[in-house]
Amino acid sequence: MSSYENPSIADALLIALVGFATVFVVLIVLMGIIVLISRIFGEKKAVSDALPDAVPEAAPGVSAAATQEKEDNYTGVKLNGVDDKTAALLMAIVANKLNKPLDNLRFISVREVK
Repeated sequence: MSSYENPSIADALLIALVGFATVFVVLIVLMGIIVLISRIFGEKKAVSDALPDAVPEAAPGVSAAATQEKEDNYTGVKLNGVDDKTAALLMAIVANKLNKPLDNLRFISVREVK
């Protein structure tokens, strides 16, 4: 090989190829490390994946009256200085930003921050 101060075209191509090969080998090794770590620690399931798709039916011993009683005990959202239309709009915005159905969220109170 000739001097590195003024390499020939063949020497320059060889140096470039060795550089490219080194970069790709290091990238492949890093990819393998990432895959190995993700398999060791496992992937966490998203909350939406953990929720059942359908609501299970009531147990055989539970009557419809007991289910209705639970629904009647829900007092709703406390609105502190906010009208119904504004509260509904805020709840819809929150559900949209969280990418969750509105019936999966529970709002306790809504108040204006001044």
